[in-house]
Amino acid sequence: MADWETRAASAADVDALADLRAVVMRPDLERLGRYDEQRVRQRLRDAFVPGHTRVIEVGGALAGCVALRPAEDCRWLEHFYLAPRLHGAGIGTAVLRGLLERCDRDGVPVRLNVLQGSPARRLYERHGFTVEGEDPVDVFMVREPRPVDLA
Repeated sequence: MADWETRAASAADVDALADLRAVVMRPDLERLGRYDEQRVRQRLRDAFVPGHTRVIEVGGALAGCVALRPAEDCRWLEHFYLAPRLHGAGIGTAVLRGLLERCDRDGVPVRLNVLQGSPARRLYERHGFTVEGEDPVDVFMVREPRPVDLA
């Protein structure tokens, strides 16, 4: 696995993260007939909250991001993007594991949505997410908190 770390996001990260989102999501959005060069970036800009977002860096360079947004009864896992060259390297798994451990300690479920047919769905299923619902574009998933071993 590559040498990676996360850091708090700042407002200055938004354009680079919007560009990364466009690259990562393009294959799935094109397959679904929904890719729009501006809209794919604007959706991240509109929802970006630096306080809920971590930037993933590999070798000191931006490589991805993930947001964990608090809601009344859960946390929403959003904007989880990793540069395609790093897919399969174990970084996404490690980042997700850390976020889920935190949610388990807090005793809160985690919800997300993933595009229909996205390979990311397999990652989420391996970590205990199950399908709550589907529509022609999205699959809505949830993972209930697991007991924390205090030993």
